[in-house]
Amino acid sequence: MTKKAIVLLADGFEDVEAVTPIDYLCRAGVEVTKVSISDSTTVTSRWGGIKIIANTTLAELLRQGGSDFDAVIIPGGMPGATALAASAETGELIKKMTAAGKLICAICASPVLVLAPLGILTGKKYTCYLGMEEKTSEGTWLEERVVTDGNLITSRAAGTTGEWVIAIIEKLLDKETAEKIAKTILL
Repeated sequence: MTKKAIVLLADGFEDVEAVTPIDYLCRAGVEVTKVSISDSTTVTSRWGGIKIIANTTLAELLRQGGSDFDAVIIPGGMPGATALAASAETGELIKKMTAAGKLICAICASPVLVLAPLGILTGKKYTCYLGMEEKTSEGTWLEERVVTDGNLITSRAAGTTGEWVIAIIEKLLDKETAEKIAKTILL
């Protein structure tokens, strides 16, 4: 059975933290759905002005139920992470997926800005962009590049994205597939 992942996108997303998961997960055979949190399916990155055409909007996904996925990928970057945090629909989806035991994967500012207010970090170990951990008392911050705690996988920043996605692939599929992708891309 094919695994399915959602990549949440808001204008101002960190280029590498969104594009790399889309790429690596597709290489691993995961069905990736790019989801815009706005009404537009065109979403623009922070640094390179990369335009990604989303498969759907979050509102539409939620109207269809939105629960047929195994993982949600939450890129960081500003103002993208702030927009994700401000979106009630984003919170609704993440809470629903957490309750169903699905993988919640966040990087950079998103663990603190998006997940902490939803209570997702409570009782969990996590990592994030250096200094963001000071903005929450939720969870236990670790100074590691990638932290996996149950169904939560977090990472530090653009420079750790590859390792983060390999950890997601290992948890979502298996170690053999994760190692194969890492070897293929020379990670």
